[in-house]
Amino acid sequence: MKVLFVSGEFPPMQGGVGDYTRELALALAEQGCTVQVVTSAAAGHVEGLAVYPVVESWGWGSWRQLLEAIRREAPDVVHVQYQAAAYAMHPAINFFPRRLRLLGAGRPRLAVTFHDLKVPYLFPKAGPLRRRVVEALARDSDAAITTNREDHERLSVALARSGPAVSLIPIGSNLAPRLPAGYQREAWRARWGAAPGDLHLCFFGFVNDRKGVDTLLHALRLLAEADGGAWNPRLLMIGGQTGASDPTNVAYLAMIQALVADLGLADRVRWTGYLPGEEVSACFDCADLCVLPFRDGASLLHGTLHAALAHGAAIVTTRPRVPLPELEEGENVRTVPPEEPEALARAILDLAADPAARQRLGEGARRLAQQFTWESIAASTLALYRSMVGG
Repeated sequence: MKVLFVSGEFPPMQGGVGDYTRELALALAEQGCTVQVVTSAAAGHVEGLAVYPVVESWGWGSWRQLLEAIRREAPDVVHVQYQAAAYAMHPAINFFPRRLRLLGAGRPRLAVTFHDLKVPYLFPKAGPLRRRVVEALARDSDAAITTNREDHERLSVALARSGPAVSLIPIGSNLAPRLPAGYQREAWRARWGAAPGDLHLCFFGFVNDRKGVDTLLHALRLLAEADGGAWNPRLLMIGGQTGASDPTNVAYLAMIQALVADLGLADRVRWTGYLPGEEVSACFDCADLCVLPFRDGASLLHGTLHAALAHGAAIVTTRPRVPLPELEEGENVRTVPPEEPEALARAILDLAADPAARQRLGEGARRLAQQFTWESIAASTLALYRSMVGG
């Protein structure tokens, strides 16, 4: 099977879609596929993959580079990794399936993975038309893939009358747990300002308005005041701050940084910036709790949640908008309502005082992560490819 990935971002560009594309491409190669990647000019090369960082801009002119690669490589399947921000919010990629169909009966089959259902920019006051452009990308493809139950339900309804069946294939952790040589937990905590006995919290991922970081900061202020300040809470913000794709993250980050100052938390919040994988693993390991208070509720579309699960973190997050049987309250996560700092602070204090509960959550998280290995994700994806090409 010969597969050509199309992705608006790819390492070393910072972004979950690029990391996903790398991991899935490598896993498919392990299962015998020949994999190429067409991506942005800012991307680099990965050993074991043929990467073509040739696209300077994802406007209409990008079609030429995509078609050139398709004619040169003659793939069986073209697999687009879709997230509107990764394509600079431009709709050219949404209409590319229609252009591909003009190649005729011998064209490659086209699959699209929707990493979310955010809409591109068209023109002022485009309104519902923007949503229809996302649905058109799915309808004009040969296979539409979602990564989580919420998006699967929404897209299935949208394509009920026409379009391909919608598949649900989850994502996994883009970071394999691996501690650096010579790692010592207390020394690593001290590196980030946490003394023995301090309540050391962590947050992982880019800062944007879906992540609920403002709720976390207000909860941190409450924790600092709880029990006469006995917990001395510290918060470690792990990873790059805004990523390479979504410019709206920059404005939200500025608001968050101002809120840190306004709440008097500057000495309690540390930012690591981008870190190598081993150092991210160390940051997870040295924290007492990982707090991920998503504004729209926990979802398995979030690579940050998958990373925390894979690292066996004791996770406090927000209640999903739709039932997620994989997330078991008190067994692999502790959940609270979104945007409620008081409830978040209470849950954190409960777990801070209960080491056995934290250990149980961590062990449950690690078990759950075994459902989302790249080997199984690649196997499901390859099975879909074979159904598309008839073999």
